[in-house]
Amino acid sequence: MKFHVGTSGFAYKEWQGTFYPEKIAPEDMLGAYARRLGSVEVNNTFYHMPTARVLETWAAQVPKTFVFAFKAPQVITHFKRLRNVGEEVDYLFTTLSLLGPRLGPVLFQFPKSFHADRAALEQFLALIPGQPACAFAFRSPSWLEADILELLRERKCSLCVEDTDENPVGQITSTASWGYVRLRRADYTDEELTQWAQKILAQQWKSAFVFVKHEDGARGPEMAMRLGEIARALLRERAAGGKSATLTARKPPGSQGIPPRASRR
Repeated sequence: MKFHVGTSGFAYKEWQGTFYPEKIAPEDMLGAYARRLGSVEVNNTFYHMPTARVLETWAAQVPKTFVFAFKAPQVITHFKRLRNVGEEVDYLFTTLSLLGPRLGPVLFQFPKSFHADRAALEQFLALIPGQPACAFAFRSPSWLEADILELLRERKCSLCVEDTDENPVGQITSTASWGYVRLRRADYTDEELTQWAQKILAQQWKSAFVFVKHEDGARGPEMAMRLGEIARALLRERAAGGKSATLTARKPPGSQGIPPRASRR
């Protein structure tokens, strides 16, 4: 499984002096972010449609392996509620396609007041060109019916998993060969991050996109980096047949029974 992890947004001046250097220009933040995390969920597209100029500037600042996820504009999900949005959908996906391999999922987040409308969703999905990765975050429980979930499966769309303090997630409902997870609590302990990594890696997904809520004190990127470390360690153990490949490789000859010295990341 490819495990993409990052935060929701990156341009936060509150992170200066912690995640970012004390003195950093706003236009240099993305490049600095990409040197430590491999993915980001862009939230400002919820308020404004992306532009080709901005996307091309961003693409030039990150490696080819970096992945952008985008929250879909509210004009589609909140104002028009999927109806009569052909022009907006065409512009959105045409513009985002400029990112090429750096383009990840697009998240459509519905307001809680938007109740299930299968016909609207089915007609909306027919508007999406090709097969881009699309995730859906339903705030109203009325959407979580079998026929809606089956529609997502038919279109290979992911049901977004949102874990919050108010509504902690018990289990993951998978509707695609990939997953989209948003960890929205104010804080996660190391034990909780490990549990989440295990829960995600237990899914039959080819890739997972996991985004941690940003916090003013840069706790968000700290948790995202730690989650990435935990997931990579678990994947190494899985590849080694459940044994710690790192510890075995670092044990010097003749040191049977002597624990290896802990390494710092």
